[in-house]
Amino acid sequence: MSGEEIKDTVKAKYGQAATRVLGGGQGGSCGCDPVSSNLYDAAETAALPEGAVLASLGCGNPTALAELHEGEIVLDLGSGGGIDVLLSARRVGATGKAYGLDMTDAMLALARENQRTAGVTNVEFLKGEIERIPLPDASVDVIISNCVINLSADKDRVFAEAFRVLKPGGRFAVSDVVVRGEVPAELRKSIELWIGCVAGALEEQEYRDKLAKAGFETVDLEPTRIYRVEDAREFLAGAGLDADAIAPQVNDKFMSAFVRARKPAVV
Repeated sequence: MSGEEIKDTVKAKYGQAATRVLGGGQGGSCGCDPVSSNLYDAAETAALPEGAVLASLGCGNPTALAELHEGEIVLDLGSGGGIDVLLSARRVGATGKAYGLDMTDAMLALARENQRTAGVTNVEFLKGEIERIPLPDASVDVIISNCVINLSADKDRVFAEAFRVLKPGGRFAVSDVVVRGEVPAELRKSIELWIGCVAGALEEQEYRDKLAKAGFETVDLEPTRIYRVEDAREFLAGAGLDADAIAPQVNDKFMSAFVRARKPAVV
């Protein structure tokens, strides 16, 4: 599948999810419950519009892990229905700002409606692609993202753009799907179908290497949820696959992880 085909597939999937929520339905999830359930504390979501919560398609809670501070400027790559942007806006306060970047018109419409409902003013949703961020150099303090970078066909470009828009000393703090070790190609494809629209989750060391290549330092990758074949047994059976046979090759290999890195203070 080409980069453009991947992009079109992702745009269609998330556009449909946004349209369902705008119509009063459920947004669906990144794949199934082991991936997207129980990511946010009830106290966090209680004050948010229902549409922001229903459209949450992530694999982690980057706003809780990023340690945001009053007055900071935050950018969420692939902001979807806006849940992480709205949470970030509250954490950075009136003197800070939260940007959300998304390429899907329906998601942007949903996010802006959620912003209006929440009455949050220090937020701006931008249309664009994470490979071409429509913000100036050195303009944000923190970049967050929730299960989106794995969907990009050009991750080197994503990391280079993230590095560009961060201020010196700025922080990269994202949740993403990561692969640990080698997985046979045909089995990886099947498990990725279960996890969700994973166009190409990076292997753990490759993720670290690409961030370092982009110029980041102090790269750290912390598993937050490990996906086990047991969790996917029903899905695999429906796909005509024998979970017992493939378990030794893929069990514990796919995970949600919190990835931290920093742009050097002097570049």
